[in-house]
Amino acid sequence: MYLLCKSLAVRDVRDFAYRLAAFFFLLGSLLMMAPRAQAGAYEAKLPDDLHTAKDLCALVPCADVFPAASSFSPRMGQPPYVEAYGTAEAGKKKLLGYVMLSTDITDTPAYSGKPVVTLIGMDVTGHFTGIKVLKHSEPILLLGIPESALLKFNQQYVGKSVTDKIEVGQTRADEGVLGVDAISGATVTVIAQNQVLMTSGAAVARQVGIMAPVVREAAHYAVTGQHYSWEQLVKEGALQKVQVKNEQLGLEHSDTPFIELWFGDLNHPDIGRSLLGDNSWNNLHSQLKPHEHALFVIRTAGKESFKGSGFVRGGIYDRVQVKQGGDSFTFRDLDYLNLYGIAADGAPAYTESAIFVIRSKGFSASYPWKLSFLGNRIDRATGSKSFTSFDTAYWMPASYLEGGRPQIEEAAAPWVRVWKSKALEITLFALLLVAVSVVYAFREKLTRLSTHKNKWPVNAFKYSAWALSIGFVGFGAMAQPSITQVLTWFHALLFQWTWSLFLTDPFIFLFWIFIIVTVFLFGRGLFCGWMCPFGSLSEAMYKLGGLIGLKRFQGHLPRVWHDRLKWVKYGIFFGLLTISVFSMGLAEMLAEVEPFKTTFLVGISHRAWPYGLFVCTLLGLSLFIERPYCKYICPLGASLAMPSTFRWFGLRRKQDCNSCKACAVGCGSLAIDAAGRIDHRECLHCLDCMVLYTDVKACPPLAKERKRRERDGLEITAIGRDGYFIPIHPVSVDTVNTVSTKQGPDPRMPTDPVAPPHKAGARGLRWLWLELRDHLWPWSAEGWASQKALQIAGLSLALAVSLAWLLAAMGRLSSAAIIGWWFGWSVYEVLIRLSGRRYVKDGPWWQANYRYASVMDMLSYVGFKNLLIGAVLFLTLKTLGLLLV
Repeated sequence: MYLLCKSLAVRDVRDFAYRLAAFFFLLGSLLMMAPRAQAGAYEAKLPDDLHTAKDLCALVPCADVFPAASSFSPRMGQPPYVEAYGTAEAGKKKLLGYVMLSTDITDTPAYSGKPVVTLIGMDVTGHFTGIKVLKHSEPILLLGIPESALLKFNQQYVGKSVTDKIEVGQTRADEGVLGVDAISGATVTVIAQNQVLMTSGAAVARQVGIMAPVVREAAHYAVTGQHYSWEQLVKEGALQKVQVKNEQLGLEHSDTPFIELWFGDLNHPDIGRSLLGDNSWNNLHSQLKPHEHALFVIRTAGKESFKGSGFVRGGIYDRVQVKQGGDSFTFRDLDYLNLYGIAADGAPAYTESAIFVIRSKGFSASYPWKLSFLGNRIDRATGSKSFTSFDTAYWMPASYLEGGRPQIEEAAAPWVRVWKSKALEITLFALLLVAVSVVYAFREKLTRLSTHKNKWPVNAFKYSAWALSIGFVGFGAMAQPSITQVLTWFHALLFQWTWSLFLTDPFIFLFWIFIIVTVFLFGRGLFCGWMCPFGSLSEAMYKLGGLIGLKRFQGHLPRVWHDRLKWVKYGIFFGLLTISVFSMGLAEMLAEVEPFKTTFLVGISHRAWPYGLFVCTLLGLSLFIERPYCKYICPLGASLAMPSTFRWFGLRRKQDCNSCKACAVGCGSLAIDAAGRIDHRECLHCLDCMVLYTDVKACPPLAKERKRRERDGLEITAIGRDGYFIPIHPVSVDTVNTVSTKQGPDPRMPTDPVAPPHKAGARGLRWLWLELRDHLWPWSAEGWASQKALQIAGLSLALAVSLAWLLAAMGRLSSAAIIGWWFGWSVYEVLIRLSGRRYVKDGPWWQANYRYASVMDMLSYVGFKNLLIGAVLFLTLKTLGLLLV
């Protein structure tokens, strides 16, 4: 830590650590004081055998969803359900209805990417009698919206029929749609829950006769009489494979999969004869009734049986089932036939085999279906088990069917329905983001039309953006970005990227596209200063304070305190990021340091008093200090500030800015230092300095030159891009640069320019090679000369990290371990580069504008670079199935 201590006083580092620890302690105390509204179902532990136990109601409170019942049957049917009985009359139990577990029927994911495990009661007429959430993973229902809101949402279904067409939204009587009210801020969750309730209820209702079963048109095969090899059948999609790896079930890595199955259709004459041979296929076909359907399954790898170790005569093969639409088909002993061999050329060796027969008229080989392998996944951290299934889709190739495959209209995914239902609002929001981006892109034209005394050409747009961000974006669309989304993106980038997870909230999705693009173009200031709902509200409070007579009490913190406290937000961000690696739930709780959820999503009146007090305190301080939360606490701002180090376009500066303090005095975000340089990590783009930049009366250097020209009767020319009057007589660029360098630091660069000697004159492939080496090889001759021990230690650590990645590639190191190694290496790489390659680029990466790197510059560069490299390596290993989860 030598170089860090050299850059910052040891006492300041210690004080910062104490302040940060005290802050998290205070935050944790507030969270403990705030009652967590009925958070009992959040990640609740369920019995390990919940999905396999015969007596479901011995494990879950069936009476809660069917209060009128006095007893319940064991599980029956497929998909499974439980019969609910009333008081026995004349020695016979009266059937009142049915109870079902949603995850026995569908695993539709909610916003968290995990299903909401729900117990559902339904009477014999198909009306819902009760709904109880047993477990969910929705963070918004942990500390944002109370779980009581979900209970209230579910209660709307009680008394409604499974045969009704129920949708989240308004009732449309002309279309036969019955609407239910959504939960503000949890639209995706309730749309998914609606789909779960209706799908589960319909599946059981069809099975027990309340609804007519689905009848699919029988397949009409195109028969050629040709015999195909195994390879040909695989290539055409007539055979499919299910492969489950040990890691997917939370087991130790093994080169051998947990199980590998091949399966396919046997009713089609060409496929069946190719696989079984003519005699065996004719024998099989003679045993099948017209509506019955046969398929084969073989195990080609793994030791786990797909038949199930507990199978007994009269029982069910509980490891495999077939799903088609909302129907599930399981197999009993009478649905099993021996498979004596595969006749197709090139067929693999197998250790277990079966022919299963589907005896339902609802199944048709013309339509897509899935083979599902069922198993228990072990959580390596807690040891708890959860039921999971691995589905592989099968749809007979179109060439094997007369007339090809039928046209199918599948229900749109929840995120698609959200986008369609809010098309107008989404369009208006997208237009707002585009408009703000375009206006800001022409900021120099606006600032030239403004003066220090009349900033309305700029402020008219800026204040309009504030008003829309507070009213339309914040309180209306509730689209306030959050640090929790940054953490989610971080985890998704490293572990499992799922587009649907981010598409489920269209406003946030579009907002993040805007944020990412504008941060790399202009820095974080456009979002933070113009479009952040809470930031805009905070700034509006400051302006309001001035209007109501508090102007004399308004001001900034002393510069020395500002320069210390501005680092707190970075500490909070890194703290949350680190905690999220070990516990995303705890990180979600600590992310309450953001007041966004209380302000816009839930409302102060709907939350416990500590949350409301926190928001009111921040907004109260905003009456006297401009944006205190944005400057000193906001972890979202910190996360965006780091890539702002590499923004392509900055605000203009002139050489005289290093001695003139006019802009610095008026800078509300205190982003201009004593040398007149702008720190784009802290700048909120109020554009006041850009207004002064061309104001011939308010900018001291321009005012001085204007008065001289007026006194001497010289021409008053226009202001050039360099911020000075265009010279009356041409002046060479070399002369201007020579004069400028004699006047002190150049404020047009965030730090002093640097010219790496090894890149002088490099072009083409040599430039590309040196660029690649710069990013991947942090050591340098300068570093070896000044800090040899540090460089050697860094080389040793690099070898250790390379070994760690190798172990990860061999499946012998977990994700958490490699993240720890990679984080440790990143910290050390910062130190190595600070001792030698102490420079970063300014502006577009393909240009050669190098500058001296501060500690924060280097942290930003190394952190962002290694995140991308680590993500690529992670995704590669995950794709190959080598990384332990």
